[in-house]
Amino acid sequence: MLLSLEVMLEDIRIFKEHDVRGVVVGVLDKDGKVDVERMKLIVDEALPLEVCFHRAFDMTRDPEEALRDIESIGGISRILTSGQGKTAPEALATLKSLFQATKELIKEKPWGLTIIPGSGINPATITPILDALLPLGLQEIHLSGSRLIDGGMSFRREGMGMGTGSVGDWGIWMVDGEKVSEVREIADKYYDSHHGYHHGDE
Repeated sequence: MLLSLEVMLEDIRIFKEHDVRGVVVGVLDKDGKVDVERMKLIVDEALPLEVCFHRAFDMTRDPEEALRDIESIGGISRILTSGQGKTAPEALATLKSLFQATKELIKEKPWGLTIIPGSGINPATITPILDALLPLGLQEIHLSGSRLIDGGMSFRREGMGMGTGSVGDWGIWMVDGEKVSEVREIADKYYDSHHGYHHGDE
């Protein structure tokens, strides 16, 4: 673990030399808790870059305990999470609790902390997420917006693979720009209809 930590710290130093905006990272201990001490070392090295705690959050033993630990570190601006569900739409109850708990934790703090729902978000699932979370302060969402396209190999050895052992071995995951644009359009229209704001207005 010490070697892995040193590699992460060195990566961050290199990122800072190249003017990146932020890093995404997450460290847990063997008991399924946020490793506060190691995360402090990472955040201290990363600042003033933005720091997002990634979906290691979804592997913790208790989401609200993990939220409190992350907030106590300071300097972490975002948490990417599916609400500890297989997908974010399946875990809206937990996500709502996290949004409410975050609001209470940071109301008197000089820094913000944003929950970013991610996993399983697409044009068919974005509206329930907006319904549930926009009233609680939703600001950002995360999605891969990807689809599997055929890789074009005409010869495919039967029973062999270099990964999943399925059709995915012969395909290529690509970002689907139309899918991303559709989610953005739905989110913009939803926000406008609930806040009376039109893009481009000053």
